[in-house]
Amino acid sequence: MSRKSLFSVMMVLVLALIVGAVMPVAAQGKTTITWYVGLGTGTNSEQIAIQEQVVADFNASQSEIELVLSIAASNETARDTLSTLLAAGTPPDIVGPVGVTGSNSFADQWANVEPLIEAAGYDISVFDPALVELYRNADGGLGGLPFAVYPAVTYYNIGLFEEAGLELPPAEFGAPYILDGEEVAWDYNTVAEIAKILTVDANGNDATSADFDPAAIEQYGVNFQWARIRLIWTDLAPSSYYDAATNTVTVPQEWRDASQWYWDRIWVDHTAPNATAQASEVMQPSGFASGNLGISIVPLWYTCCLDSSVGAFEWSIAPVPASFDGVQHVAMDADTFRIVDASPNKEAAFKVLTYLVDNAAPTLATAYGAFPALPAAQDAWVESISTRYPLDINWGVAKASLAYANPGTVHHESNLPNYSQVYDREFSLLSQIESDAGATIDLNAEIDSFQADVQTIVGEPTE
Repeated sequence: MSRKSLFSVMMVLVLALIVGAVMPVAAQGKTTITWYVGLGTGTNSEQIAIQEQVVADFNASQSEIELVLSIAASNETARDTLSTLLAAGTPPDIVGPVGVTGSNSFADQWANVEPLIEAAGYDISVFDPALVELYRNADGGLGGLPFAVYPAVTYYNIGLFEEAGLELPPAEFGAPYILDGEEVAWDYNTVAEIAKILTVDANGNDATSADFDPAAIEQYGVNFQWARIRLIWTDLAPSSYYDAATNTVTVPQEWRDASQWYWDRIWVDHTAPNATAQASEVMQPSGFASGNLGISIVPLWYTCCLDSSVGAFEWSIAPVPASFDGVQHVAMDADTFRIVDASPNKEAAFKVLTYLVDNAAPTLATAYGAFPALPAAQDAWVESISTRYPLDINWGVAKASLAYANPGTVHHESNLPNYSQVYDREFSLLSQIESDAGATIDLNAEIDSFQADVQTIVGEPTE
């Protein structure tokens, strides 16, 4: 063999090795399904090891599909990498876990799983119907199956309630609150009243006192931990401000009322911390975890950040207050696995998807720190979180909250054109309200400006 021929053979072998190292190769006769992780959680070393074991278990459980795990180099590059794969016509089959915001960047790339559910005869009744509707798109299709959910709940500091002589929040949905010996609705009006009693200055005066000093607050009544303005709006009044049919943006009156409610708590009652207070020593670390906050309305993922509370103070969770319409609605952060519409093997991908949300749910939900949508997996989560927080916490609220989930059409992260720019504008509005200058703004004028800006971002109305 000539040197040239030998060199050519060697180069072919080297290229084959390189391709084999970076491209998944299916076992003979099996369909390869690639699971792409990186748009959300799942990229730390412990999670990768658990996901690899899930892949191994799935592959050992059947002989038709070879599941291959693909981990993005980092969360920062995951979106660009997925965009490149899609543009090149070499998409992964399944992407996740990924939240609603993370999914919005590829909103037109996800398969509607409803036909796959019907074709496979998959029993979707194992999930709460409200959770299924959470994954319903504006066009009526289902973007995924329920997997990891984070219902908004009421975190409350037991010691601060007892010190103020207040009854604890109700333990069940639909139950009243007892204020001054009388039954009242557990709603945001009641929260506003008890937040005054829970807010205390350096001299021990609460916010109901004529001697209360708002410049020397040492304990606050209420906040919405790390919330975006649309989440606060949705907590108080579930609605939407974007009409896809006409491409129009209209902030509804109930969201203007919600903005006023929140502004009043910060600047009239001084029961909710403004941005300066949030960054102060009083509210460190991370607001509710400081022990100096009575109530925090925040999704369940906030359990991530309460380790400093262990041994420092007692807390528990209660259902969210009723919204302005008198009904308890639960804003729900949610992660799932999405099937890429360009996948050539969607039926096989759906088999993997159902394995991830069913068989692997207890393992994966614990690894991701998520509350599982699958009822059979919820006890494992409770056991895990109870070990981390050995308090008498009413974790049953998390399960009960699922039946009250807002549908996807009014989700606080529902998609609209140029979502990331809208996201930034929502953030800037909240910053205006919470900043020191927020005390003097014309709130309705600022919302008018916000509405006009978002309309510009999404484009001209179509009608």
